[in-house]
Amino acid sequence: MAAALTGNRHHAADIVEVELRTHRGGCLCGSVRYEVDGKPAVVAHCHCINCQKASGSGHSTGAMYRDDQLRLTGNTASYKYKADSGHEVARVFCPTCSSSILGRNTGSKGFSTITLGTLYDSSQFEPQVTVFARNRKSWDIIDESVPTFDAQPDWKPPENV
Repeated sequence: MAAALTGNRHHAADIVEVELRTHRGGCLCGSVRYEVDGKPAVVAHCHCINCQKASGSGHSTGAMYRDDQLRLTGNTASYKYKADSGHEVARVFCPTCSSSILGRNTGSKGFSTITLGTLYDSSQFEPQVTVFARNRKSWDIIDESVPTFDAQPDWKPPENV
């Protein structure tokens, strides 16, 4: 899986910008804001049923960061559930406008996955992997150039990210 996560179609200058930049985002109403520093461990499309329900679409797209790269301000609420893997997942959202801000999974302790659509500028990010493709809806097209897995591969974020 690690080899599948290294592909990137951006130019070298774009990659350096993502690695050095502070990225900002927030919810629809502006009550919750965040900043993340540098490069994410991975950017992924997820087609699992829970992501479909939470996003109201065919998939969600998230960028996983170490928690020490993330600064979150404003009041948030969360919804927790047990994933098929047995890990607990927490979805963090704005209690006012219900924007999904990030997710945490006990299988990736010390990491949070921000919802890419909440970034003020997500143009430098590119999905590196698609997971739970077995749940893809016929109307939600998968980019065939992105490594795709029917379920969640056995992968953990690198410790040196």
